[in-house]
Amino acid sequence: MATRDKPWKAGTPCWADLAVDDVDSARLFYEGLFGWQFTDPGPEAGGYLMATKDGRHVAGLGPKQDPSQPSVWTTYLASDDADATASKIVANGGQVMVPPMDVMAAGRMLIGVDVGGAAFGVWQAGEHTGAQVVNEPGAVVWNENMSRSWEANQAFYAGVFGYEYGDMSSDGFRYATIKVGGADVGGIGEISDDMPAELPAHWTTYFAVADTDEAVDELVKLGGNLIQPPWDTPFGRMAIVSDGQAATFSIVSAPAAGYGAAADAVTATETGI
Repeated sequence: MATRDKPWKAGTPCWADLAVDDVDSARLFYEGLFGWQFTDPGPEAGGYLMATKDGRHVAGLGPKQDPSQPSVWTTYLASDDADATASKIVANGGQVMVPPMDVMAAGRMLIGVDVGGAAFGVWQAGEHTGAQVVNEPGAVVWNENMSRSWEANQAFYAGVFGYEYGDMSSDGFRYATIKVGGADVGGIGEISDDMPAELPAHWTTYFAVADTDEAVDELVKLGGNLIQPPWDTPFGRMAIVSDGQAATFSIVSAPAAGYGAAADAVTATETGI
């Protein structure tokens, strides 16, 4: 188990939450799929729930702030100073959709958009430090940014968060790992020309499962949808899916050797990244 009880190093994907129309239905779906339990911080949280695994925070769930927006999982990147990060986002050509604001005593957040058009959150920890368990079944194991502006997005995130990259590109596929403090903490890739033109730039959240095929079967029973059937990779058996309210995410079960590229994130989590 990789656990953490202090703020994540700036730039590290530190939290993921889901915004939906029907919070109760989403709660039942993810309880069934991942075995999560949920705690309610109280009426001041506006219906936002904290998903827990073995008593530790793993993700968030809340109602949409704008009903016209799609249901979506949002990746949050850690920051030591959300206001300074907001300024860097603008200085590097991005946009700030939701300016920095306090979330009670939990922390300070903003929502930004990178130069490729993908939305992401920024989280400055207060009482809530982010995910307390990662890289095991039922928890987040990977986050990646996908766009048609691969090189420009690399420059953007390097300018905002100081990222370094490890290139994993091959013929017809451009992808790099995101490095913070020398450890791989996520990925950044290019949406290829053979993907649907309507596919927008986005951040994807990957959740680990014990068995991808069994998880897909359970997901469908719970009312979710299979977008891309399971396939094998050097980093595990993956599938792209959506929940009952069309929020897309990915699942992955580990190969025999562990979580591949994400294994660095396990070590880094335990050693203080």
